[in-house]
Amino acid sequence: MFEHTKRLQFEAKPERPDPLYARKLQELVGGAFGEMTVTMQYLFQGWNCRMEGKYKDLIMDIATEEIGHVEMISTMVARLLEGAPATETTRAVQDPVMAAVMGGMDPQQAIVAGGGAMPTNSQGVPWNGGYIVASGNLLADFRANVAAEAQGRLQTARLYHMTDDPGVKDMLKFNLARDTYHQNMWLAAIEQLKQDGYEDTVAPGALFDEEHREHATSLWNLSEGNDSAEGAWAHGTAPDGQHQMGIVESPEPLGGPGTAPPPNPDLYATYAGGETPRDPELSHGKGMVGKLKDELT
Repeated sequence: MFEHTKRLQFEAKPERPDPLYARKLQELVGGAFGEMTVTMQYLFQGWNCRMEGKYKDLIMDIATEEIGHVEMISTMVARLLEGAPATETTRAVQDPVMAAVMGGMDPQQAIVAGGGAMPTNSQGVPWNGGYIVASGNLLADFRANVAAEAQGRLQTARLYHMTDDPGVKDMLKFNLARDTYHQNMWLAAIEQLKQDGYEDTVAPGALFDEEHREHATSLWNLSEGNDSAEGAWAHGTAPDGQHQMGIVESPEPLGGPGTAPPPNPDLYATYAGGETPRDPELSHGKGMVGKLKDELT
């Protein structure tokens, strides 16, 4: 159950309208690393968590907080759009170039959303559920969360320097601070998983005896020169404590030619290897294509 509080998590009042910046701020709403992404990522991680207690509660705490971030930034977008497109039209009369681009604002914010935020990025691309990571493995998910918060904070920092509006900057200062905490929080949660014995360093912590262990230790040097050999990843004990790190200076391919099998002539794929036997089922409409045809008719 979720309960909506009418007050925003943090104030979202610009000093003046700015439709162009409203479009830029859409990235923090519906971009790949925007607030909608982390909201849905954490919600599904929480709903899929198989352990009641501190981990599930932590994930749901942050998921619920992120819902408030979507509301806060969407409110800021709507307030930045106040008077648009009328404001921009007035300015456009004085500047033919601005008339052509409507001051850089997203016309869909006016035409579709009635002067409000949309579930899109700064280019108007709709938000996509494929952006989220919710695998059920908490170690893998928490690492993805660190990356999401890092990317989100990076974009917030860039947007911070794209405005001189005190009200907008004040809100972004809050977002920066929460992204700082969230990165540290997920890193701490990863260490807690290890201390509690649920996970180790490599996710998942299984199948080490099944994998080709000789390929679990070395960097393949596939760049010109040997600069990559200078990194810690090419020397000493691995972070998991189970492997020694090394480097293969001149790696050789381990497999044969990547040649696909000859095509069936009835598929009319270009082939230089001569005739291949025809597939009677395919020819009589009972192969894959034929069955698909039957299904459609």
